[in-house]
Amino acid sequence: MVEQVLHHAIIHKSRPAGFLLPDGALTLTVRGRRKRGVEWVVQLGAGTVRWVDEFGAFCRFCGRTFAWIAFVVSKRRGWREILYQFYQVGTRSLPVVMVTGVFVGAVLAVQSVQQFKAVGMIAQMGSIVNLSVLRELGPIIAGLVLAGRVGGGQTAELGTMRVTEQIEALRAIGADPIRVLVVPRFLACVLLIPILALYASFMGILGGYIISVYLYGANAAEFWSNAAQTVLIYDIFYGPVKCLFFGGATSLICCYMGFTCRPGAAGVGRACTESFVASCLAIITLDFFLGMTLNTIILIFWGVQVILV
Repeated sequence: MVEQVLHHAIIHKSRPAGFLLPDGALTLTVRGRRKRGVEWVVQLGAGTVRWVDEFGAFCRFCGRTFAWIAFVVSKRRGWREILYQFYQVGTRSLPVVMVTGVFVGAVLAVQSVQQFKAVGMIAQMGSIVNLSVLRELGPIIAGLVLAGRVGGGQTAELGTMRVTEQIEALRAIGADPIRVLVVPRFLACVLLIPILALYASFMGILGGYIISVYLYGANAAEFWSNAAQTVLIYDIFYGPVKCLFFGGATSLICCYMGFTCRPGAAGVGRACTESFVASCLAIITLDFFLGMTLNTIILIFWGVQVILV
C-alpha cells in the first residue's frame, strides 16, 4: 500500500488526500530511482570497457602468435611439435569428420529428393548434393568438429597448464609460451582443417549418392554426369579456402581462452564452454562474410552458373 501511494505521489508530484507521507520519503524514493538508473548506465559502461579491454588483449595475443610463426617453421624442433599436433588435429579427427559427413550428405538427399522427384528433376540431385556439400556443408562440418573436439581439447590442456603453473614455468626458464604451445597448434589447425573439409565433402557426396540412387531410384550415370557438368574447379577449393580462416580463428580463440582461464577446475570447464561457443559463432560469422566475398569473386571472373536447367 505504501509503495502504491509513493508511486502515485511520484507521478503526480503531490501527496494523496488522507495520507501523510514521512518527511523526505518522496525525495528518497526519487533519488533511489535515479540512482538505479545511474547504476545501470555505469554497469553498461563498465561492461563495454571490459569487452574492449578483452578484445585488445586477444588482438595482442594474435599478434604475438603471428610474430613467432616464421621462427617456429624455420627450426627443426618446431616441426617436431607441429607434426605431433598434426596427429592430434588431423588423424584423430578424421573418423568423426567422415562419419558426420556421410550422414549429413544422406540427410540432405532425404530432405530434397522427394521435391525434385515430384517435378521430374531427380537427375539434378547430383548437382545439388555436390555443390551444397562442397561449398557449405563440408567446411561447416569440419569447422564445428574442430571447434568441439580439437578446440575444446586445446582449451582444457592449456587451461590445466595455466592452473598448475606450467606456463609460468616456461617463462621462468626463458621460453615464450606462445612460441612453444600456441604456434604449433595454430599451424596444425590452419593447415589440416582444409584437408578435413575435403574428406567431409567426399563422404557427404557419397552419402547423398547412396541415398539418391539406391534408396530413391535416381539414375547413377545422370547423377555423376550432372555433377561433372556443374562442379567446376573453384567449387572444389571453395570450402578449403573458408576452412583456412575457420581453423585459424578456432585455434586462436581456444588457445587464448586456455591462457586466460580462471583458477580451478570450474575455471577450466567454463573456459572450455566459452571457447566452443565463441568458436561456433566465429565460424558462422566468417562463413557468411567469406561466402559473400567468394561469390562476388566468382561472379566477376566466371559469371553466373545456371544449375537447374
